[in-house]
Amino acid sequence: MKFQNKVAMITGAAVGIGRATAIEMAKEGAKLALLDVNPETLDALKKELEVYPVEVVTYICDISDLDRVNEVAADAIQKLGKIDILVNNAALWRDRASFVDSDVNLWKKYFDINVLGTVYVTKAVLPGMLEREWGRIINVASVAGVYGNAKMSCYSATKGAVISLTRALAKEVSEKGVLVNTVSPGSVSPSDVLDIDHTQPSNLSFMGRTGSDRENANLICFLASEEASYIAGQNIQIDGCRKKQ
Repeated sequence: MKFQNKVAMITGAAVGIGRATAIEMAKEGAKLALLDVNPETLDALKKELEVYPVEVVTYICDISDLDRVNEVAADAIQKLGKIDILVNNAALWRDRASFVDSDVNLWKKYFDINVLGTVYVTKAVLPGMLEREWGRIINVASVAGVYGNAKMSCYSATKGAVISLTRALAKEVSEKGVLVNTVSPGSVSPSDVLDIDHTQPSNLSFMGRTGSDRENANLICFLASEEASYIAGQNIQIDGCRKKQ
């Protein structure tokens, strides 16, 4: 199996792309450390994954809490032995407001989670990857970080930061066997829909539909695998041929 003897940590794991990635990695034999802020959906996912013969540990974790992130990472490494793959998926995105009307406190919250949270989790697991000279880090950004979305300036800014972080970090660690890339989804199906193959009509792409959670997870899993051994520092858009907004 693709991820036999590999251990993956996924943030924002309980719904949407995170959940689909956990399912696809479990199918391929990965041990999993799953982080989310919602205990109910996280418990439901753990039960869902019981059909696969892999070890799964779950953590209620707000990734903007540095002490909690370090505690969780240390416990996961102690229980599972290592972290080979990190999927930084957790993020805020739903708030919409014009720049003039946007709340500065909301900007701080978005940067605390979308940017600093990504930094905290990455710093917690990267040293082990460098020591073993093998690792995969996949950051989930957005086309908003590429084009910028009107009335989503704080979200767009944070996702642009994640893309830039990816490119800079990749230049530091690629020669040491750790490959860092970003996946930038366009329109995605609603995260509260349990069918990971669900799509619905969308006028934001030339394909005329949203992307499914499984389609996004498949790209993440590819970048996490040995098959992507010559890909680093890239931002790969998965957007159905996006109509720029």
